Amino acid sequence: MKDSRNTSQLASSQQWGLIILRIIIGWHFLYEGIVKLLDTGWSAEGYLANTHGFLSGIFHSMASNPAVLEAVNFLNVWGLILIGTGLFLGFLARPAVYSGILLLFFYYLAYPPFQGYNFGVAQEGHYLIFDKTFIELAALILLALFPTTLNIGLWSLLKKLKIRVWLPFSLKKQKPQPSAVESPVSESRRTMLKHLAFLPFLGGFTWAFAGNKKYSSIDAFSGSTFTLNQESLGKLEGKMPMGVLAKGKPPISRLIMGGNILSGTAHARDLIYARSLFRAYNTEKKIIETYILAEKAGINLFYLTSLLSRYRKIFDSNIQTWTNVDPRKGDIGSQVNQTIDQGVDYIFIMGAAVDQMVREKNFDLIAGSIDLIKRQGYPAGLGAHSVEALIACDEAGIEPDFYYKTMHHDKYWSAHPRENRIPLMWKTFSQNHDEFNDNMWCLFPEKTIEYVQKARKPVVGFKVLAAGAIPPEVGFQWAFDNGADFIDVGMFDFQIVANVNQTIRSVEKAKNRTRPWFG
Repeated sequence: MKDSRNTSQLASSQQWGLIILRIIIGWHFLYEGIVKLLDTGWSAEGYLANTHGFLSGIFHSMASNPAVLEAVNFLNVWGLILIGTGLFLGFLARPAVYSGILLLFFYYLAYPPFQGYNFGVAQEGHYLIFDKTFIELAALILLALFPTTLNIGLWSLLKKLKIRVWLPFSLKKQKPQPSAVESPVSESRRTMLKHLAFLPFLGGFTWAFAGNKKYSSIDAFSGSTFTLNQESLGKLEGKMPMGVLAKGKPPISRLIMGGNILSGTAHARDLIYARSLFRAYNTEKKIIETYILAEKAGINLFYLTSLLSRYRKIFDSNIQTWTNVDPRKGDIGSQVNQTIDQGVDYIFIMGAAVDQMVREKNFDLIAGSIDLIKRQGYPAGLGAHSVEALIACDEAGIEPDFYYKTMHHDKYWSAHPRENRIPLMWKTFSQNHDEFNDNMWCLFPEKTIEYVQKARKPVVGFKVLAAGAIPPEVGFQWAFDNGADFIDVGMFDFQIVANVNQTIRSVEKAKNRTRPWFG
């Protein structure tokens, strides 16, 4: 009887308002779920890894555990779809609204808009305590306070028409609800219209979803959603130099878009605030704008992420992607197969992993991984921080398609003395400024140059700016002069055009270098 009183005390317009509110929220949930379902590269990993609330440790542990992450991805996608369907159609809307409240509550805890988190900079917009997630959460709570309006829709219509629907669980049989007016024809018609209220919205949803790609085409960058600094593009000094990284693949830009700055995992030495600052600046919207600007400027190889996968689909982009893998004993293939499923073009073994495997003399794992990548039909790269790792792999007969090697000089103030540099030990941090502490990644530049000069495969130089310690005009030139065929550089959006121009100049100046260009 409580539900009936709630309904009888509401005017028809008030009931319509609550029904439409429920449908709109259902639309939002359903759309988000379907987009994630269709995006094979989507993962909640980035969302969980970047959380900054008081429960961030729990969310970070979820992101770092592959099994848990897979479960979270599944629950997110199908939770959004099922909750959205229930609210949108009015089909089991009661459990849907309570499930939606729970889901939004976890979203809110992941990124609480409280002062003091993320240095007071919100991820999107400027909020204090009440953000968009909280507002939608409050709206669902409001709907839950008027439960009879949750019964209006497809589920109640099927029951009125005596159409039985099998469910894998039982629902408590509800008593027929008395009407304020004894079943006049006009009241029956109004009730039927309320049950079918979702139909025009369903047509609009289908039309909007089908047309989303068209309205989100590459020209959308000039609209209100994404912005592009056209003035900076006018300062380009020419076309991006290109080369071929692997046989049978299209040319790629000599300057490759690095991922550390965009992900907020950039090396920062003893600047403890830098990573949080990078994450605060590079919101999802800003990263998309950075992708647009970089592609327009001529960069066409990016590190694969779930956001980049969405970008490629929404903007119908032809950029190429690559990613790294960290193979483990007894499980060489899972990471490789996962990246292939996500639509990657190039795969390389990450430098830290190769350094460690060489240190442990685990050459079979390296060789097996390279062989697996090749057998799957993808170019296989071999990364390293220590040049000794690449030398040892050569001696073991390992044949990658390209090398991915740190390349920078050591003439900057935070580089520790040569006598304290230990090969293959770059991850051993020291509190002594004169020893390694995330401050140097090419320990023996002369030895690296000697190796690269003899290499007969394309070489991609990374960390060419020593994580911001070396100016681009110096670091780019040093890398290209000493044999790098491509350079992988992390950039903010405001650095892209200047870095493209510097690449054009550096490649031109290095045209007479000793080592021939490979690719």
